[in-house]
Amino acid sequence: MTAKPRLRLGCLISGGGRTVLNLQTAIERDAIPAEIAVVVAHRADLPGVERCRGTGLPVRVVSDPASPRIDEVLIEAGVELVCLCGYLRHFAVEPRWSDRVVNIHPSLLPKYGGRGMYGDRVHAAVLEAGDVESGCTVHAVDEIYDHGAVILQERCPVHADDTTSTLAARVFETECVAMPAAIRGIAEGRIRIEGGRIIDAMVDPPADPT
Repeated sequence: MTAKPRLRLGCLISGGGRTVLNLQTAIERDAIPAEIAVVVAHRADLPGVERCRGTGLPVRVVSDPASPRIDEVLIEAGVELVCLCGYLRHFAVEPRWSDRVVNIHPSLLPKYGGRGMYGDRVHAAVLEAGDVESGCTVHAVDEIYDHGAVILQERCPVHADDTTSTLAARVFETECVAMPAAIRGIAEGRIRIEGGRIIDAMVDPPADPT
C-alpha cells in the first residue's frame, strides 16, 4: 500500500517558536501525515530561529511581511498549508492561499481577539473580565485578525489566584493539543476549509504519549 503523501506545512513565527517545536514533536510522536517544510521568521534575532534550526528544521528570515518574498519562500518549499504559529504580523491571504492558512490564538474566540490582542494582553483581559475559563482557538485565516471560521477549541479553567504567567502556561498546554489535532484532521482529510467554512470538522486529539 502506498503511503499517503505528507501535508507540507509552512510555519510563520514572531517569537520563541514553541508552537512549531511542539507541532514537530507531535508529528514525530503521533505519526501525523504532515511535515514542516519551512519555518519563516520576520527577524533574524528571534529566539525561535535558532531553536528551530537546532532541531533541524529549515528556517528562512523574511523581514518585510509586505514583500512577495514570503510567497516565494513558501512556494519554493512546496508549502500546502500555512500555519501562523504566534505570528504577529498580518499575513495577506492571496488567492493562492485561500482556504490554506490556519492560526492559533490564545483565547476562546471571538473573545479577546483582533488587532493588538496577543500574548499576555489576552490573558490580562481574561483575568480582568473575571472569566472562569479560557483556552485556545485554531481557526481559518481571512483578511480580518482572528476572524476566520473556528476549526477547534480547547478549554482550561481560570483559577482565582492566576497571574498572566500562570494562565499563559495553562493555555499553552491547550495549544499543545489543539494545533496538532487540527493539523492531523486537515492532513487526514477529515477537516476541509472551503470558501472560508469548515467542512466535516471532526478531530481526534493526538494520542497521549503516556
